[in-house]
Amino acid sequence: MFYEPKSGHGLPHNPFAALIVPRPIAWIASRDTDGTDNLAPYSFFNAVAYDPPQVMFASTSAKGDRDLGKDTMANIDATGVFCIHMVGAELTDAMNTSSASFPREIDEIDKAGLERVECTTIAAARLPAAPAALECQLTQITRLPGDENLVCFGEVTGIHMRDDCLVDGAFDITRARPLARLGYRDYTVVRDKFSLNRPSD
Repeated sequence: MFYEPKSGHGLPHNPFAALIVPRPIAWIASRDTDGTDNLAPYSFFNAVAYDPPQVMFASTSAKGDRDLGKDTMANIDATGVFCIHMVGAELTDAMNTSSASFPREIDEIDKAGLERVECTTIAAARLPAAPAALECQLTQITRLPGDENLVCFGEVTGIHMRDDCLVDGAFDITRARPLARLGYRDYTVVRDKFSLNRPSD
């Protein structure tokens, strides 16, 4: 099968996101200027640089009560900071709860029944239950073609890793068991791994 996106795919469901998998989930805590915490998952997310460490995530929809995308993007634009969490498998239900489209004054961390602490390098909430968390300082928000497509870039200013996920000085992904997004409504969990050396190594 071949199709041009501008002409449509003719299938019952759009296959595009199912072809770029698995996608890590950025579970992002941000804070409004009035002090209300927000928590939401984004699966268009990745690292983009090592030195200094930098990440990006994209938002592809908007809310009527926000001028810039959804609550997360508007909060980051206003405050300049955010905290990205890895979603461990045991946090799947809490992550799903936080994905609901609540009014801006609702605190999703409370809704999901999660403990929070303050970040170390930025003014935002952090979830100690997450296997890892990246404290980030906004570098830029870029608008992409399309009505509501925004990409946020941030520099990582602090990194938290749960002690039980560290084995022999390395972060053990099989202990963290991160949730990843597939296509449609499907997810997967990382439970095993293997290593490869590059031919030049």
